[in-house]
Amino acid sequence: MITDSLLKALPSNASIVIDAEMRNYTTFKLGGECPALIDCPDAETLLAAASVLVERAVDFMVIGQGSNLLVSDEGLDSVVLRYCSEKQPNVQIEGNRVRVSGNTLVDDLARLTIENGVGDISFCSGIPGTVGGAIAGNAGAFGQQIGDVVKSVRLMELDGSVRDFSVAELAFEYRSSKLKQTGAVVLEAVLKLLPADREMMQKERDRIMELRREKHPNWKENPCAGSVFRNIEPTSAAERRQAAGWFLEEAGAKNFRVGGARLFEKHANIIIADAGAKASDVFELTERMIAAVEAKFGFALEREIKLVGRF
Repeated sequence: MITDSLLKALPSNASIVIDAEMRNYTTFKLGGECPALIDCPDAETLLAAASVLVERAVDFMVIGQGSNLLVSDEGLDSVVLRYCSEKQPNVQIEGNRVRVSGNTLVDDLARLTIENGVGDISFCSGIPGTVGGAIAGNAGAFGQQIGDVVKSVRLMELDGSVRDFSVAELAFEYRSSKLKQTGAVVLEAVLKLLPADREMMQKERDRIMELRREKHPNWKENPCAGSVFRNIEPTSAAERRQAAGWFLEEAGAKNFRVGGARLFEKHANIIIADAGAKASDVFELTERMIAAVEAKFGFALEREIKLVGRF
């Protein structure tokens, strides 16, 4: 699959790792090899690399920071294009409109908009992953979601073509959008933010970051992928979603462990991959969690993390 002619055809500014270990590219720090990982620093490089792969009928998938992925221990058959900028956020500000690249980290976007007094998306503070991934999954916290501020996006379809979408076409729902079904990749997005006081926004960001430090693990020290399951939809319009973690605690899942995978002591909806853990441990633990809640409450939890590869 990975020939010399293919490698020579790829853009020169892409970083290519042959037989890349996916554990090095996910926050769970798990996963076997893929044939090649092509790290693309910008949208132009991503488009050029995808064009080469499409032309040669080479299967590929696109990832960002890998913050919601559980990759199989067996690895992947497809080439991986990585579109994630952890050091150079691409954010252009025009009044209260923000143009941001899909590979910019969500937390960098929140920080820069607050620093520039553009508008309040402090709820995005501390959320791992890229803007593109956040838009695809309609990420959010504290009753707000990024889809509320998106005006339009520029997408790369999986055939390598580029198309602009309005917010209406994205069909945002709770932790989902049309992009989750199509697999299209956000190259860049335009956001429209509401004006807010800079000092108040910074205080709110500081509060949220402190709250996350108290209640959530640092994935760099305790490999994880945030909330494993979606919160539970209300039974009527008058009710709020209920935390999946509550149901898991009530079902006795808090002390579950499979191999090197365990529940975070402060949050029953977060799995930690300890040293020596396998992706299969995490998967089997999620199956036990689903079974426990179904046995006690009569419904099945829905995974928020994405399974990639064979399980």
